Amino acid sequence: MKVQVAVVQMVSSELLADNLAHAESLLAQAAMGGAQLVLLPENFALMGRDEKAKLAIMEMGGDGPIQSWLAAQAQRLSLWLVGGSIPLAAPDGRCYAACLVFDPAGQCQARYDKIHLFDVDLAGGESYRESRTVAPGSTPVAVTTPWGQLGLSVCYDLRFPELYRSYAGAELLVVPSAFTQQTGAAHWECLLRARAIENQAYVLAADQGGLHQNGRQTFGGSMIIDPWGQVLARLDQGEGVALAQVDMEFLRRCRSNLPALQHRRRRQAFCDAYQEI
Repeated sequence: MKVQVAVVQMVSSELLADNLAHAESLLAQAAMGGAQLVLLPENFALMGRDEKAKLAIMEMGGDGPIQSWLAAQAQRLSLWLVGGSIPLAAPDGRCYAACLVFDPAGQCQARYDKIHLFDVDLAGGESYRESRTVAPGSTPVAVTTPWGQLGLSVCYDLRFPELYRSYAGAELLVVPSAFTQQTGAAHWECLLRARAIENQAYVLAADQGGLHQNGRQTFGGSMIIDPWGQVLARLDQGEGVALAQVDMEFLRRCRSNLPALQHRRRRQAFCDAYQEI
């Protein structure tokens, strides 16, 4: 089975309505290109002046204008839509960075809350404390699609391979992101290709890609990668859509010819071996 997929790259601003209008145009472009599964980037609806800005637009899970917009786009274009990340209310006043998956009927089929939060101090004084406004999720989530299992993650999760190992056997992995220019230039592509190779899965990665109103520079480089680690499609900077064909027969051959997933030794086996030394 083959299917056309797409990743959408944006340079989201501080204006929610403008961002949704840009996203709507890009989704229509993806659909015109034949895409049946489309991924939006992290924070597609808003890149605010500061981290607290997202709290002003956060919604309750299952109800809100951004969620309704996602459902309407999926239904209007008759595609599976992975909604990057949007802020959904957490019990402690913070929000979750929630990745929602909608089917072509506009029904929400899955929700994943970003587990790993970006609390870092980078070179040159670039600093982030995502946990001040975002509460961490705790549970990996995979959803069944017509083309197999789809494992969900968001941005900084990419650096934690154990999350993707929990999706072992999934045919598709998605990584909506807003990688910084600094970390993206150093690590973005190599991390994405590693996740594709070690899990023998297609990886769809949609990034923010440009200079935002808040002064933040994101890396871009949105791409689609096959299970052999080959980059099938890529964008550089700016807004746009990258399309590629996912070939499930090629995935099957990769796993059959090099059955690495079957050769895994479970963690307990390593622990037992260590104790015997």
